[in-house]
Amino acid sequence: MHWIYLFIAGLFEISWAVGLKFSHGFSRTIPSVFTAVCMIASFYFLALALKNLPLGTAYAIWTGIGTLGTVIFGIILFKEPVSAMRLACIGLIICGITGLKLLTN
Repeated sequence: MHWIYLFIAGLFEISWAVGLKFSHGFSRTIPSVFTAVCMIASFYFLALALKNLPLGTAYAIWTGIGTLGTVIFGIILFKEPVSAMRLACIGLIICGITGLKLLTN
């Protein structure tokens, strides 16, 4: 169950990062509230996951999920550039997350 909590925390990590972009520096109310709620939820589920997972592993996977998701949403929603090197780096993040998961009980 702790891995599920970590995954949910990662999804909220992505959500607050994207919400932060839409909040325009917290000048828009609804995206700002959305961002704050997602931040709190992300930390809550991370805290639940940390009850049973090693700190370094959980934190790295949490930030990796967030990084991966925000890059994908940045490309899709904000037309951020896509290059072979950028995709290769995303692949390395996926390898790192997978390796950490496989090496942790």
